[in-house]
Amino acid sequence: MTHALNFVWNPSEGINLGFFMIRFYSLMFVIAFLLGWFLMKKIFQRENESLEKLDSLFVWTVLATLIGARLGHVFFYDWEYFRNHLLEIFLPFRFDPKFEFTGFQGLASHGAAISIIVAMYYYSKKILKRPLLWILDRIVIPVASGAIFVRLGNFFNSEIIGNETTSAFGIRFLHDAFSKNEAVQKTGIADPKEAYNAIATNPKFANLLAEVPARHPAQLYEAFSYIFVFAILYFLYWKTNTRLKSGYLFGLFLVLLFVVRFIVEFVKQSQGGIEENLGYFSTGQWLSIPFIIIGLFFIIRAQRNPLAES
Repeated sequence: MTHALNFVWNPSEGINLGFFMIRFYSLMFVIAFLLGWFLMKKIFQRENESLEKLDSLFVWTVLATLIGARLGHVFFYDWEYFRNHLLEIFLPFRFDPKFEFTGFQGLASHGAAISIIVAMYYYSKKILKRPLLWILDRIVIPVASGAIFVRLGNFFNSEIIGNETTSAFGIRFLHDAFSKNEAVQKTGIADPKEAYNAIATNPKFANLLAEVPARHPAQLYEAFSYIFVFAILYFLYWKTNTRLKSGYLFGLFLVLLFVVRFIVEFVKQSQGGIEENLGYFSTGQWLSIPFIIIGLFFIIRAQRNPLAES
């Protein structure tokens, strides 16, 4: 039985300016990157680092995030499909069974984490001229804030949803239950937006609405938890001398963020991937374990060398 407090999530695609649609998912990414730039500017100013190097950092981080997240999804979650559709890895189109614009559906945070670390290695050597851990200890602060908005973007997109639930936290994700074509076909209403609205509000289609189960809003669980991850890192950097412990903030970020990810995965709907072969844990959990272990290593290392400079 669905709890009385469950509600139907039927979001609009974005802000319609008439000549252009600002999609909420894209808007969340823009906010994440701009906030990240602002935070790193403050950090660079505090560290007396040249702001000229900030623009390069922004470009490297954006490219690393998008490319890494895309490749992470391809190789960790859906290689069986993309191995036969290589062009679709970097093109926002589907060619089979028919040609259609799909956008880039599928971004994996684990892939983004790996690519950002790799990008920061080259950035620290070629541009910043500082040790790798110096930039990693600082870049994790805006990355943690960005993770909040990325998950909010997932919520607007009705993706990465949770398992079915009867709790008061359950949300009925209408767009996940019915694709645009299905909504149109089942209601007989040509406009997908109007079709969704009819299912959500018109008693005539109550039977269709009843088919939509309440699910855990896993994206919101993660977004809410990441607020605390960001707050902890931000406080430690600005209010303590923790930044002087080389690798500590980077390690703490890995532990906190991926422990959150590991826990939330218990109520998250399966996204496939390597879990089909390994079993027991989900793909997201298996991928989180190495990051947690690496994070613990850097925390312990930093504690043993408390006066180490980044």
